[in-house]
Amino acid sequence: MAADEKTRAKMEQAKGKVKETVGRAVGNERMTAEGRAEQSKGDMREAKEKTKDAFHR
Repeated sequence: MAADEKTRAKMEQAKGKVKETVGRAVGNERMTAEGRAEQSKGDMREAKEKTKDAFHR
């Protein structure tokens, strides 16, 4: 389960980065903001998993 969550976090971060980059390239501020939000969501998920790992060791 933890590996799935870590993978999900990495996917959200990557998807957000792509969306942000495309948004900037086409001048779409909304898409850029959505990309940043997805990256942040992935960052939070990753931090949560790292915290869980630290307490389970």
